Amino acid sequence: MSSRSLSCLIALAALTAALALTPLARASDAPADSTAASAAQPSAAAPADTSAPSAAAKPESKETPAAKPEGKQTSAKKNAKKNKTKAAAAAKGTVKTVETKAAPGTMPVKPEALPQHVQVQHILIGFAGSVPGKAITRSKEEAKTLAYQILERARKGEDFDELVREYTDDSPPGIYGMAGAGVAPAAGEYSRSGMVPAFGNVGFSISPGNIGIADYDPTASPFGWHIIKRLK
Repeated sequence: MSSRSLSCLIALAALTAALALTPLARASDAPADSTAASAAQPSAAAPADTSAPSAAAKPESKETPAAKPEGKQTSAKKNAKKNKTKAAAAAKGTVKTVETKAAPGTMPVKPEALPQHVQVQHILIGFAGSVPGKAITRSKEEAKTLAYQILERARKGEDFDELVREYTDDSPPGIYGMAGAGVAPAAGEYSRSGMVPAFGNVGFSISPGNIGIADYDPTASPFGWHIIKRLK
């Protein structure tokens, strides 16, 4: 083979190789372009992805206030339980009831018109030296305390006759009729002025069934405390 033919063959081989490499280079460019396009797609989708969670969060925020009615229901249940507890405690006697109030008609009510005649029953609570001929040993302070305890018991409805028999430092049954000032006493009555002032003052100032008290006073009530019930 001549040197000229060899040179032609080499040139032809080089041309063939060059033509073979050209499509490969173009093919290699295409993936690079497609890769760039595919890389751009996530960036375009990113806003849609970030907006999706915020849209999903809105229903959750709307559901949050729904907890408020549950809180009200819970507090209502607690109040109901407290009321039931109080009612149960009252039933067991651990809560004070209306038993401490006076019985109907026992509290002092001023008569519509000043009566001319009254009948009263009283309990005298004296102290040492206050009632002649009575060996009373209690002090003045003890007498006052006892008198108001008896007054409370009487107003609660305890039998007044029994209280008279148990406690009075006068003679049972302790019933007296009195005629008003300037009124002639009927049979068995005393004039109001013939009794200690506090005794008559209370007796004429309350209505039948009422119970009052005349406090000790050296002048107006020198014998001690009088718990007075007007009978008629």
